[in-house]
Amino acid sequence: MSALTFREAAPQDLEAIIRLHEEDELGSHGDAWTPENRPAYEAAFAAIAQSSENSLFVALDRDEVVGTFQLTFIPNLTSRGALRVKVESVKVKGARRSGGIGSQMMIFAEEEARRRGAGMLELTSNKTRTEAHRFYERLGYTRSHEGFKKKL
Repeated sequence: MSALTFREAAPQDLEAIIRLHEEDELGSHGDAWTPENRPAYEAAFAAIAQSSENSLFVALDRDEVVGTFQLTFIPNLTSRGALRVKVESVKVKGARRSGGIGSQMMIFAEEEARRRGAGMLELTSNKTRTEAHRFYERLGYTRSHEGFKKKL
């Protein structure tokens, strides 16, 4: 594997990012790059790009988007006002999994969080993703909380 580069996502990356989500049956949430869905993705991308609390990144192998993740910076009153960062929508191209891309992405996410003054990185993972859980534990994450979600 060649050295990866990381950068904030640009509008021209949007299709490749959604294609990464399409590959993931469990975590795709019905995502599909279609003419009907494109305006919703473009609006979401614009909102993320305009938010100082959110950053959407791509991992590149040369010019190919091989991974993506989003960082959301959350000011917090607990821990004496420590800034925390939630890592979301972590995806690696299916054909490239188990090759170290995910580890490099998470290292970059941690470095970016520290650079912006965060004291904690957190994420959630579906309970059925046992391989992902082992991956995150290898990187030093601990299972500390039980998560809840409610669709609105």
